[in-house]
Amino acid sequence: MPMPSERFEPMPDLTPAKPQDMAFPAKEWEESTPASQGVDGAGLERALSYLSRHCGEDGIAEIAVVRNGRLIRKGERSGQSHNVWSCTKSFTGTVLGLLIDRGECSLDSPAADFLPSLEEEYSDVTLRHFATMTSGYDGGGDQSRNPFAPTRPLSPPGVEFRYRDSAMNQFAHLLTRIAGEPIEDLFRRCIADPIGINPSDWGWGDFGAIDGLRVNGGAGNQERGVHINALDLARFGHLFLREGVWQGRRLLSSSWTEEATKPQVPASIPSAGGKSAEGPGSYGFNWWTNGVRSDGSRRWPAAPPGAYAALGFNNNRCFIVPEWELVLVRLGRDGNIEESVYNGFFQLLGKALHPRGSEVKTR
Repeated sequence: MPMPSERFEPMPDLTPAKPQDMAFPAKEWEESTPASQGVDGAGLERALSYLSRHCGEDGIAEIAVVRNGRLIRKGERSGQSHNVWSCTKSFTGTVLGLLIDRGECSLDSPAADFLPSLEEEYSDVTLRHFATMTSGYDGGGDQSRNPFAPTRPLSPPGVEFRYRDSAMNQFAHLLTRIAGEPIEDLFRRCIADPIGINPSDWGWGDFGAIDGLRVNGGAGNQERGVHINALDLARFGHLFLREGVWQGRRLLSSSWTEEATKPQVPASIPSAGGKSAEGPGSYGFNWWTNGVRSDGSRRWPAAPPGAYAALGFNNNRCFIVPEWELVLVRLGRDGNIEESVYNGFFQLLGKALHPRGSEVKTR
């Protein structure tokens, strides 16, 4: 059997040439004025000031705003790394995309094919179910410190959306078994290093070794998530904005970046309540989307319909807005805020991008 490093190298470019005005960062981001990228600077500051007033004590100290691949605003602590909690889930889902691109599995592969301990209680659960929070998996409670021992299912697979950290940690264990190596190592080699994430500034917490392989946290809880700063997280967002291509090199298939970031959970599916109630109609493959929910609303009505985000506890967020060629990262450790704040922010930001009230194009 080939070694993992032989199986998982970034893919060759299969994508047409990109627009000439789209940039990619080298060791550092290219910094530009907002006006040079078609953004009204005063309007941008009004939007950011509004956001800062509604955040905790960290405000916008850890922010990065990127348009057309150029950094047009950063906070004074944008280079400070820490756990980004559930933003980690979007990294975990991306590992699934890498494995599918390499033919190691498919969305509909039974999870028990790779983890026999799931056979008794979870024989019908697929990788798709884990990626959409519809597996019904339970491993001793949502915040279990040992989520790898399956207990009785909370619901049959595919019938209920249940946002569950124990399920995501078991998902990371599954992906580790498929990859044959820690998912941090796979992500580092195939994504982080090629897009220039500083190797000394990021890392991925873990549960230690299980059956000889280190298992990274798939959920981001218990300090076992991805630790990263705003400037490097924006690189990850920019890769998705460019549909998996980085400086002419394809790292993820465009089919994965497109499917992962659009709604994959039907709006009609029931939820378990709490945060789970937000998922139907607006959850992709471990990304939150701006899809239409059962009541006809969108998560961010003022943002374009194609917007999506990695969302984490303590108001850690990475937004990608394809219609605006924009990546926005806000990190911190100062508590959560109401979702409506970001809708107000997008209202103001949209005016800065389109000062004459022109309509945004849709995806």
